[in-house]
Amino acid sequence: MPIPSADTSQRKPEWLKVRAPGGDEYAGLKHTLKGLNLYTVCEEANCPNIGECWGEGTATIMIMGDTCTRGCRFCNVKSGDPGGRLDPMEPVNTARALEGLEDLSYVVITSVDRDDLPDGGASHYAQTVREIKRLRPDMMLETLIPDFSGDRDALRVLIEAGPEVIAQNQETVRRLTREVRDVRADYDLTLRVLSDLKSLAPEVRSEPLWTKSSLMVGLGETEEEMAEAMDDLRAVDVDFLTIGQYLRPSSKHLPVKEYVTPEQFDAYRVIGEEKGFKYVASGPLVRSSYRAGEFFIQSVIKGGKDGEEAD
Repeated sequence: MPIPSADTSQRKPEWLKVRAPGGDEYAGLKHTLKGLNLYTVCEEANCPNIGECWGEGTATIMIMGDTCTRGCRFCNVKSGDPGGRLDPMEPVNTARALEGLEDLSYVVITSVDRDDLPDGGASHYAQTVREIKRLRPDMMLETLIPDFSGDRDALRVLIEAGPEVIAQNQETVRRLTREVRDVRADYDLTLRVLSDLKSLAPEVRSEPLWTKSSLMVGLGETEEEMAEAMDDLRAVDVDFLTIGQYLRPSSKHLPVKEYVTPEQFDAYRVIGEEKGFKYVASGPLVRSSYRAGEFFIQSVIKGGKDGEEAD
């Protein structure tokens, strides 16, 4: 039965409770990142998986400021007009900060939407990737990007920079998109971006490009709609999928319609695997960058970067 959540103080199910993060790896990385003034989504979003991911050498860095030009009804990031401002030294400083973090093997670079920039920030993303690769060629990079308003030239610039994975989140099923996402974040636009990433990659680089997307549940979607969303993502050759529970950030955001059970999450994982995703991370606490390094390493790198599953 769906569990209404108009009141965010309502008791959450046991499966949504996690232990406080801890351990030497977590404490060491937290101290180092703080000292380098790196802004991580892991901390700012109070991600429940921070201890697990940081302990395994994965972190998510946010670039291009903290003000988003869009206003999705599920997201707690500040909305407004950044006025075209960017820190030109951010790519270099981010790379320098990451250079000495030997415990970090996989980094996700993400950002707010920046519709105020001519290319949506694609060139800034690309420069950040190039600087990191210059100083840490062994570090694997995933860029979790805005849609860049579907600008193919912007996508090309980022692909050329060489991130191993590029992600663009679908967030929800087609029927709920207008209710959940900003009007500029169109369901079919996301599919087109993911499709263009795969079609452009062979034109500009010899290395494989892996794509990824994410879906939230608990917003009123049905299993049939989730299966249809997965079909849409596979139709544009998306490789990796994450599925997680939507949790309401505040009373101003969309209410939770249902706390999806672990059993249903497991059913979604099976459906996704049967549809051909190379890896599906599905669980109540899964987020879009959840254990990103683990599944990339096991599903792609150990498979020889040729798209085969690891043994």
